[in-house]
Amino acid sequence: MPPGPWRDGDFRRLWVGQTASQLGEHASLVVLPLIAVLTLDTDAGRLGVLRAVGQAPILLLSLFVGAWVDRWRTRTVMALADLGRALALGGAAVAGLLGGLGLPALFMVAFAVGALSVFFDVAYQTSLVRLVKRDQLVRGNSALEGSRSAAQIGGPALGGMLVSLLSAPIAAAAGALFFALSFLSIRRIRRHESVPRRPERSPRVRRRILEGLRFVVGNASLRAVGLASGAFQFSFAAMMTVHLLFLTRELHLSGTAVGLTLAATGPGAILGSLLAARLPGRFGHGTVLISAAALGDGVMLCVPALHGASAVTIPALVAVNFVFGTFGQLVNVTVMAVRQAVTPDGMQGRAVASITFVGMGLTPLGSLLGGFLAQEWGLRAGLLVTATGMMLSPLLMALSPLARLGRTLPAPQGT
Repeated sequence: MPPGPWRDGDFRRLWVGQTASQLGEHASLVVLPLIAVLTLDTDAGRLGVLRAVGQAPILLLSLFVGAWVDRWRTRTVMALADLGRALALGGAAVAGLLGGLGLPALFMVAFAVGALSVFFDVAYQTSLVRLVKRDQLVRGNSALEGSRSAAQIGGPALGGMLVSLLSAPIAAAAGALFFALSFLSIRRIRRHESVPRRPERSPRVRRRILEGLRFVVGNASLRAVGLASGAFQFSFAAMMTVHLLFLTRELHLSGTAVGLTLAATGPGAILGSLLAARLPGRFGHGTVLISAAALGDGVMLCVPALHGASAVTIPALVAVNFVFGTFGQLVNVTVMAVRQAVTPDGMQGRAVASITFVGMGLTPLGSLLGGFLAQEWGLRAGLLVTATGMMLSPLLMALSPLARLGRTLPAPQGT
């Protein structure tokens, strides 16, 4: 068995930085909407706009970032992105202390954090391939995904409790501190990074973007991943916009309770990461992908059936989010393995960015749709419709070549 990545000091620095960054990101994803709902009394339409503003950089920047990351040192990209996010949330904290943290300021912070998150996420998914040997990728990915799962536990709970128990500026400042810690850890990575060699006449960014898109569209498995991801992310963005309002205004949960119920996805994600190391090799990657997506997405249909802050409401929400986290993470890790297996090293960043663009580019429209449905149809009906829309993702996978993937994944294809 090859030596584990934990003996490598640079991998440990990457892990610490990535863990802190993910914790700050998951906290801020709850903090900013909760500030809008609980502090500024934002309605459904404006909440949808706020979430859309934070997600718009995915559509605007993903393809360009993918082309750039393939030519840059990923640790530099990650460090600068988290320094920027620390400054953005720190600015929100200062504005709150001075009494100037209104909705326009939240829009600006959400856009800045969203833009820098695109840089970090593309670089983070590319970094491990350059930092460790290929025989350490599985264990390295498992460690990084495990830390992301841990961040899903602590981030939403921490963000919700800080907004509810203390103040919005302190909640924003906590997120800034996590991003600052990530910056300090990642910038200490010393190993020379193996950036793919550039040709003497480097193609323009537009050409590199088109090469990445053509590669993803031309690969049947990656094309199916992009389409299924797009269907899921669009519906999930719409569902989460309604979901946050449903929990606070229909079920009358506090910010702390909202954070704790959302945090239940974290333990489920840890279990999902463990299952991802075993199930695809036993039952086949295609079977696992479709089954896990159907179970994870389908459980969200239970939420609209809940009524009021009864004794069973919070346990039921915890159970739903645990199941969603388990099977959602199983899908995420399995999809990552498929993408890494079929993509050459020099195309990794562009493949990530192209799939992100296709898969998440419509999330701003999804958030706007969620706000519209909540206003026009009501919270319960809007939640039911958007949760039903998430079931399109496993259906698309079942009708695609992903369903035929077996226990062994195919080798990388040429560019």
